[in-house]
Amino acid sequence: MKNITRFGLGLLLSSSVMAVQADDVKIGMITTLSGGGSHLGVDVRDGFMLAIEQSGRDDIEVLIQDDANRPDLARSLANEFMQRDDVDIMTGIIWSNLAMAVVPAVTRQGTFYLSPNAGPSDLAGRMCHENYFNVAYQNDNLHGAMGAYMRKEGFERPIIMAPNYPAGTDALAGFKHLYEGEVVDELYTQMGQTDYAAEIAQIRASDADSLFFFLPGGMGISFMKQWESSGVDIPIFGAAFSFDEILIKAVGSAAIGARNTSLWAYDLDNETNHQFVDSFREAYSRTPTLYAAQGFDTANLILSALDSVHPDDQDAFREALRAADFDSVRGEFRFGPNHHPIQDIYVREVVEGEDGQPTNRLIGVAVEDIQDVYYEQCQM
Repeated sequence: MKNITRFGLGLLLSSSVMAVQADDVKIGMITTLSGGGSHLGVDVRDGFMLAIEQSGRDDIEVLIQDDANRPDLARSLANEFMQRDDVDIMTGIIWSNLAMAVVPAVTRQGTFYLSPNAGPSDLAGRMCHENYFNVAYQNDNLHGAMGAYMRKEGFERPIIMAPNYPAGTDALAGFKHLYEGEVVDELYTQMGQTDYAAEIAQIRASDADSLFFFLPGGMGISFMKQWESSGVDIPIFGAAFSFDEILIKAVGSAAIGARNTSLWAYDLDNETNHQFVDSFREAYSRTPTLYAAQGFDTANLILSALDSVHPDDQDAFREALRAADFDSVRGEFRFGPNHHPIQDIYVREVVEGEDGQPTNRLIGVAVEDIQDVYYEQCQM
């Protein structure tokens, strides 16, 4: 049976016992809540619902479904949300291959889609749409920022690695774009891969002076544990997707010293962020990851637009979203012409926390006001 979450944490009601008034707003969330990488979807959901609860509004209905990281299921759920539930807004997808399976059809049929995570290059460029907004990043951003940072830090022979799927190819393309130098080699792994012996052997045999990798979810845990036992001794760099607070605690001491780029950090010094981190810890008894921060910002962007107009007035609602008149946990936030953020990207280092467990510490800014390169291909 379909679950509906209505403006409260942990309050799930059957669709058969809830009537929706004509002017209420329906939001359909499809995200990954089971299987590998499910903590990403859980944190997006929890951050999003925290903002909805804090708003105090009783006219917003959030319908939540688990895509189990399956494009076919995500597509089917999206059709149900549009055709049966008549949602006004959709959100939630974590993985870029699922976004490519869902977003174009959703926006073509006149529904708004706000991405709290996946940012494939096609949706930022040639397949952009006026009803599509990405509140997180374009996939290249964090990786490109790390390329720029490693170049400034003097690393001359990086080897780079990512899974062979849209976000993986975007990751390495983004890195190379701002690294502006030659890389020793590019290694593409399989989605869901757990054995990295062959890749580690290639890295060992190379003359690389550093490793940059993008392996989100359980892939990163598997790689880092095997890396620690390999004895290969070169510095490790990545994006936050491989070094969130949940992953680095699962990895343990192998993560200490790794540097990673992120659009957000829990120790970023602004009042909105302080309040978010404190309230998330109080609500869920854990430190939020960047996925929770992105979910929180996505909900607050929607709320800021709803303060002035209902999504039924599509032109006015679109303009309200473009204005991005909300306080982001990141600080300054604005959209580029393709509805993707222009924002600072930070550098964090994994250190040993006061409890002896690995944690991220903000150490600086990698790139200010980064903007994706695909906006020039966007015709809106």
